[in-house]
Amino acid sequence: HDDQHGTAVVVGAALINALKITGKDLKDIKIVINGAGAAGSAITKFLIYLGALNIIVCDRNGILNAFDDNLSPAKKELVELTKSHNKKGSLADALVGADCFIGVSVGNVVTKEMLKKMNKDFICFPLANPVPEIAPELAKKAGAKIVGTGLSNIPNQINNALAFPGLFKGILKERNKQFDY
Repeated sequence: HDDQHGTAVVVGAALINALKITGKDLKDIKIVINGAGAAGSAITKFLIYLGALNIIVCDRNGILNAFDDNLSPAKKELVELTKSHNKKGSLADALVGADCFIGVSVGNVVTKEMLKKMNKDFICFPLANPVPEIAPELAKKAGAKIVGTGLSNIPNQINNALAFPGLFKGILKERNKQFDY
């Protein structure tokens, strides 16, 4: 599914490349994902598959955790996968000391002040369309080393369509009847 697997693959590739530039390692960084829908769930699972060990997933109510009795089964699974059982707080709380922000939620939910509490040389991927979680230029002013966006009219676009030619070529070449990670 393009919004799930395609987005996860492209975000994973973008993050791997950004980590090369920042000199950080996937297993050592703190990642905050805002958006616990199809894309956020797939990105979380794929980054764990790639070796990420510290991911916090947020939705509109803040950090997903075991204290919330209203979580859907899919969100409960994210709590289990990320081991965020006892973490509480808002998106702003989650971003403190983070190395990477990935937004697949809604526009204008992140401020420069929130990003300034992230670690030095942080990576910021505000991917919401048509309005990102924070404008890329504001993320840069807040100290982001790398900014990728879901917008097609701004450089460093991270879009699931970028994965399809190579991904499908590989699937067809191997004659796979099913795609799963």
